[in-house]
Amino acid sequence: MRAYTRFIGLLALIAWGFGEERASSQTTSQTTLPTYLKDRGTGVATSMFGTYIRKGEFILYPFFEYYRDEDLEYNPEEFGGVGLEDYRGRYRAKEGLLFFGYGLTEDLAFEMEVAGISATFEKSPDDPSTLPFRIEESGLGDVEGQLRWRWKRENESRPELFSYFEFVFPHNQEKVLIGTPGWELKFGTGLTRGFRWGSLTVRAAIDYDEASTSHFDLGEYAFEYLKRVSPAWRFYVGLEGNTDEVSLITEAQWHVTRNIFVKLNNGLGLTSKATDWSPEVGVVFTFGAGPIN
Repeated sequence: MRAYTRFIGLLALIAWGFGEERASSQTTSQTTLPTYLKDRGTGVATSMFGTYIRKGEFILYPFFEYYRDEDLEYNPEEFGGVGLEDYRGRYRAKEGLLFFGYGLTEDLAFEMEVAGISATFEKSPDDPSTLPFRIEESGLGDVEGQLRWRWKRENESRPELFSYFEFVFPHNQEKVLIGTPGWELKFGTGLTRGFRWGSLTVRAAIDYDEASTSHFDLGEYAFEYLKRVSPAWRFYVGLEGNTDEVSLITEAQWHVTRNIFVKLNNGLGLTSKATDWSPEVGVVFTFGAGPIN
């Protein structure tokens, strides 16, 4: 993971080195957009916060994420022990991820994401089970893909309507911290509306977990705000949750050149069951569809 963070730092330096081609070169394309598209442009929303993709465009996004949770809710059976009583443990993880996205049409996009992760868990001092006090695992993390499609484009009288289908491949079933024991599927939909003071998005999803006894459940939901304050800077704020886990997400995007921007993201848990802290940093590279609008 140290090598990965050095790699991210190197990418950021490369982005800085291209700084002469400042994102201000995008000003001309911005002036041609209607007011409701000024913040996000004409592309389809990806699963990356505040990031959009157009027909024929390829996005490459290497990034690093850290997780810190002092009160992770668990029961011993979830980690291979015996007992269904809930306790609160300590969790840490470092994750290096690589995201790929491609705009198939003006309204349909495909994306993939693969992760390498190192995680540690320490059980609660109140947990009397035979579960080891400390569990450490590393290796392949989630491998997932999504199809994103836009049913209706926004115009002067209606918001944009979009949907997405996500699939996570099962792997490393024997690893209780980082493995995925069965197929995980998600179907979601959302609305986006642009205003002079920013763009709002509301979305929600239904989850399917092959390894869960209930299989289907209400999934992720979010309320999001995006604002472009200059050709070089865009800001995102969102409330994202899943049942009783709610987090505040903030992000600054620095558009260093026409086709490179840096994402500085931070997640803070607002409820006790949410991850306490999950910062993220990475550099987005786009190819094939002209300057980022």
